Amino acid sequence: MSAETTDAAEPTRGAPGAADPGERRREQRGWYFYDFACSVYSTSVVTVFLGPYLTSVAKAAADADGYVRPLGIPIRAGSLFAYTISASLVVAVILMPIVGAAADRTGRKKPLLAAAAYVGATATAAMFFLDGTRYLLGAFLLIVANAAISVSMVLYNAYLPQISEPEERDAVSSRGWAFGYTSGALVLVLNLILYTGHDSFGLSESDAVRICLASAGVWWGAFTVVPLRRLRDRQVAPGHGAVGSGWGQLMATLRDMRRHPLTLSFLLAYLVYNDGVQTVISQASVYGSEELGLDQTTLITAVLLVQILAVAGALGMGRMARVYGAKRTILASLVVWTLILVAGYFLPAGAPVFFYALAAAIGLVLGGSQALSRSLYSHLVPRGKEAEYFSAYEMSDRGLSWLGPLVFGLAYQLTGSYRDAIISLVIFFVAGSVLLARVPVRRAVAAAGNPVPERI
Repeated sequence: MSAETTDAAEPTRGAPGAADPGERRREQRGWYFYDFACSVYSTSVVTVFLGPYLTSVAKAAADADGYVRPLGIPIRAGSLFAYTISASLVVAVILMPIVGAAADRTGRKKPLLAAAAYVGATATAAMFFLDGTRYLLGAFLLIVANAAISVSMVLYNAYLPQISEPEERDAVSSRGWAFGYTSGALVLVLNLILYTGHDSFGLSESDAVRICLASAGVWWGAFTVVPLRRLRDRQVAPGHGAVGSGWGQLMATLRDMRRHPLTLSFLLAYLVYNDGVQTVISQASVYGSEELGLDQTTLITAVLLVQILAVAGALGMGRMARVYGAKRTILASLVVWTLILVAGYFLPAGAPVFFYALAAAIGLVLGGSQALSRSLYSHLVPRGKEAEYFSAYEMSDRGLSWLGPLVFGLAYQLTGSYRDAIISLVIFFVAGSVLLARVPVRRAVAAAGNPVPERI
């Protein structure tokens, strides 16, 4: 892959995809690498290490009743991670529409993407200093990193309709997810070697975890260089001026979205079912360690299994979408998600083989359901408003996914049972399936002014 910079190139207008197929493929390859860069944060930090580790740090700081008291608020140590995820996503809700509007009105997505990526990478690298009873430091860094990756994904996703033609969008989106899961699997193998052999490296278990957390930030920052060199900024459409009030633009965007009620209907469905997906991802390690009594090595290898199978799942579901359409394929995946949660509720404690089986099922539907949701939504976005509309999408993807962790945390707070917490998430997949089934996607694409693919 060439590493030449494209900053000096003349920006092109935001037609769907580049006119030159070779140039379009070059941008697509660069675009894939942001998934390759940042997915390690989602995998190693959020899914594997930080939940159990931050919970242990909070328990070390807890009082005799098992509570920590940030700002004087009593919180069970076991609920801190879930509540912090919720708080980070509230911060993201505030930032994402402002950044999305700024990107569309200036046409300068790359500088904003760089700023968000490196703020998040720096906060993640700083998790090396999380030890002892510093649960407040851990919560703060998680809020910063999680909000930063949410903002960066607004900008990253907004490139999709600009670098791909309508008929290839499912495949391009699926390849991006596959790149991300590939990097997640690779780094998890390295994490597993370091964590299981920490004694031979002269490290304590805590030192090994902190190095794994920090290395995700270094990886994120290093590989972000590739998309920043390959992606191009586009000229803004006529009538777009300089950036004004962020909140004023947010209100204007929301008013504009009212003119596309079918796009809003899809977003509502996605908000609901993706809330369940994100919560399962972020709380799976806590459930495995605290409720099922599984050790960290088992959790790492289970998530590694998810990463490996998610590559095949993303590509396989992308092919299924060519035959059955993206909507039907997503609906089928939501049925599988519901069955996964029911099976998870009945998993016996201390039985890794059943946990691995559940991880395999998650891997097969995880990447595909996310990739196809992104590509399906890209057809529903009016041309020239990609970043603004993808800020709303990212609010559904991450920024409004605070409700699932909140429900999970409250269920545990009230019952003291992670099994009750995990089964409470079924409602998100059932309700999301019903809402998605009611969206006439072909009519929604046409209403957004876009060409309707043969299969959708």
